Order: sequence, then C-alpha cells, then structure tokens
Amino acid sequence: GSWQTLRLDNPWPDVTWRNFWQKIWYENYPGPDWIWQSTAAGDSYQAKFSLMPMVMGTLKAASLALLFATPLALAAAMYTAWFMAPGLRRWVKPAIEMMGALPSVVVGLFASLWLAPHIATYLSGVLLLPFALTATLLLCGPLQRRLPERWRPAPGREIWLLIPLLLLVSALCLWLTPLADRAFWGEPLADRLPGGYEQRNLLIAALAMGFALVPLIFTLAEDAIFSVPTALGQGSLALGATAWQTLSRVILPSAASGIFAALMIGFGRAVGETMIVLMATGNTPVTEGDLFHGVRALSANIAVEMPEAAAGSAHYRVLFLSALMLLLFTLVINTVAELIRQRLRQRYSQHEEQA
Repeated sequence: GSWQTLRLDNPWPDVTWRNFWQKIWYENYPGPDWIWQSTAAGDSYQAKFSLMPMVMGTLKAASLALLFATPLALAAAMYTAWFMAPGLRRWVKPAIEMMGALPSVVVGLFASLWLAPHIATYLSGVLLLPFALTATLLLCGPLQRRLPERWRPAPGREIWLLIPLLLLVSALCLWLTPLADRAFWGEPLADRLPGGYEQRNLLIAALAMGFALVPLIFTLAEDAIFSVPTALGQGSLALGATAWQTLSRVILPSAASGIFAALMIGFGRAVGETMIVLMATGNTPVTEGDLFHGVRALSANIAVEMPEAAAGSAHYRVLFLSALMLLLFTLVINTVAELIRQRLRQRYSQHEEQA
C-alpha cells in the first residue's frame, strides 16, 4: 500500500560467480560455453570472464608435464642412488642438478623456436619414441647377460653402454618413422590429423615443463632414497634378496614419504609455471582441445593481461582473483601432500620398528 525506493549500486554488472564457473550463452554464440574474452575491437562487446579455460589449461599442462617428468626423474634417482658407482655418482648428480639452474624463459624460448617446428616435422617418431626406448631398456637386461665377459661393463657403470644405445635408438626412431610416414601417406602425421595441428600446443608445453621438472624431482627423490639407512639394504642383501628386490621392497617403501613430497613439489612448480606455458602453448583460452592444441594457464593469463588491465576495473579485479585462486590451490595441494607424507612416514617407521 506504499511506494518503496531502492537504490541499486552494481559497478560490475557483467561479473558474477556464475560467469566464472558455469557455461553462459552470450549473444551471437551458437550455445552456452566457457569463454574468456576480456577485450575486443569494438566498444559494444560484453566482457566474458570465465575462469574455466585457464583452470583446465593449468591442470592439463601441469598433469602432462608431471606425467613426462616422473618416470625419467624417478628412474634416474633410483639408478643413481642404488646402482651407480660412487665415483660416477659424484659427477652425474651435480650435472643433473645444474639443469635446474636454467631460467624458465630460456626453456620456453628454446621450446617455442626450436622444439615446436621439429616436433611438427617428426611427430610420428616423437610419439613412437617412448615405446621404443622402453622396449630397448627392457631388452638390455637379458641381452647384457649374453654378452662375453670382456664386453660387459662393470657393475654400476652400465650407463656407458646404455647411453650410446638409447641415443642410437632415438636417432633411428626419429629418422626412420617420418620417412616411412611420408613414403606411405605422402605427408607428415601433423598434416593428417583430423582435428588439426597447432605448432605451439599442449605437447610442446608438457615436454618443456617436464624437462624443467626433472632436476627438481630427481634431486629430492635421490636424496630420499640415498638417506635410507644402509643397514636396511645390507640386511636384505645378506638374507639373499637381489639388488632389485631390495630396492623395490625395502628401500622404496622406506623413502616413500620423500618421493611423494618430491612429486607434489614438482606438481606445485608446474602449476605455477608461467613463461614456459606462455611461450610454448600458443596461449589460447579454450577448454576443449586435445594434445595438439593450445591452452592458457592462470599464471600466463595474469602475466599477459595484467599490464593492459585498467586499475580498478572488473578485468583488473578478476585477474587478482585468479592470482588468489592460484595461491589457494597451491596451498591446498601442499597441505594435502604434507598430511599424506606424514602418514606414510609414520606407517613405514612403525613397520621398521616392528622389523
């Protein structure tokens, strides 16, 4: 029975929590989608601030980089700490650790200018290379036992035989597979992919970031394995276990907490990586797309758009919100990793006391 006057003050009408996480059907678009478009050529556009493309890009790039780096780093750590000769270990371990001193911008520049064109040319060989190297390593054990005694390397120095063999297999795989590809199909695999191929894509970022993560994971995992009391390994060997049985059933369970911490620290490093993702992926804010299409990470998005954002605008505030999300995400991952690490340490310490 009376008039009520309401004053509405909404300085950012185009920003809501629903815009950040749910699909929105914008004008002139075929359907609802997650879209990030902070600027446009005309003044009549509606700003689109969906954070899902950057969140998905961050998780995909970090997960694939960790998937690439984990087998290499852990295998190198196990061999260096347990099987390698002490004199050779004193040279190899610092050399791998020095790889971690490379600036990420140098790795990103190398990946975008040199690695990306070569992978586009030799894509079929690159995809076949992990399987070829794995098969070669699995065959080296039985074949080494068949070698004459004078040709067998000393224990702990098998690396001098493995490195030339792996380099030869890599060269043959990268050279012969593209030649066979062109002979049968007339064009490289990158030109025949049904969804298209972008030269700077998720695969390039995963390889480059994995290369940057290997020294970090290797150093922490190798220290964890090497710091296991020698009495445990010597006792297992004295009871008749082989060196591999001792490593897999005694040493690795005792060092599980340190190895898990190394993987989580590596994942946290990959989530916060900026320059490699920015330079090697094409910096495309999309949620869909496979291994051969570009992505954009939260950190790269902040680095690119923060200098252009007007202070106090909705764009400016959303970028600070994404930085806060990145900080909270890393904090949650590290907290969960520390809790799991403490549980693993407590469990295996109890097992050691019982033994």
